[in-house]
Amino acid sequence: MPITRRTFCRVSSLAIAGGACTWPAADAAETPKDTFTLWQLPNQTHTQMMSYVLRSRSGKLIVIDGGNAGDGKYLAEFLAGLGNVVEAWFVSHPHSDHFGALIEILKEPGALEIKNLYASTPTKAWIDKFTSDSEKASFDRYVEGLAKAERAPEELALGQKMEIDGIQIEVLGVKNPEITANPINNSSVVLRVWDSAKSVLFLADLGVEGGDKLLASPRADRIQCDYVQMAHHGQTGVNEAFYRKVAPTYCLWPTPDWLWNNDKGGGKNTGPWRTLEVRAWMDKLPIKAHYLMFEGLVKID
Repeated sequence: MPITRRTFCRVSSLAIAGGACTWPAADAAETPKDTFTLWQLPNQTHTQMMSYVLRSRSGKLIVIDGGNAGDGKYLAEFLAGLGNVVEAWFVSHPHSDHFGALIEILKEPGALEIKNLYASTPTKAWIDKFTSDSEKASFDRYVEGLAKAERAPEELALGQKMEIDGIQIEVLGVKNPEITANPINNSSVVLRVWDSAKSVLFLADLGVEGGDKLLASPRADRIQCDYVQMAHHGQTGVNEAFYRKVAPTYCLWPTPDWLWNNDKGGGKNTGPWRTLEVRAWMDKLPIKAHYLMFEGLVKID
């Protein structure tokens, strides 16, 4: 099924007025469902980012990443509209388009309570040895921001399982210090999240090497899910064989419009990114819907 911008996007009733989020009372008081709600949040800057919020049947919140510093205000207001208590916040890896909003929020959290913070953080020595100067700077901002907020994430373990109000979470991937190609992305946390109604695979920015490691592991059969978050914003992430193994029905694209179209400014397919190639891979699978970040806030029940 060919992917098109206009065909597959479910936007929730969360409105943006004057740059602020307003939460409709009808939605906030909606009838409890038999499954968790998942939101894919839109970017508030021009750049790529990743931000997901899950709400359990009784209202408990989980956040995955959160986006850039410029996405912090939107996310903070979004969480305020849902009660301002986060049971678990997962940081997939120390790139600013994934942790920046969290660090910004922690500077002035206000009434927001974050009960548990989870990550799989490489060592400073490893970062200094294998990553670029910009990645080193990003890592330092992450560590310093957490230290100033006096927050120390709990280190996730491979195979770790937890349950939050009926939402099952399994850690299928953590940092991979032996992979030094595309190093920080390949040390992305991979999460399988599910209940009796649906399952979601969050890949963050996992690359080919990290994906191949997972495919060759005893946990390979666990990656099959209804929904898959497209790795590295839908380009230069895991390979086609990985997505075939996932066998998703729906795809979540944390992807801005310019990246979706591989547009560096000269029109479609004028950039160096591989998004169009990945889109062609997914055309071969029986995907029912693609949820695109740049189309607006997506809500999936």
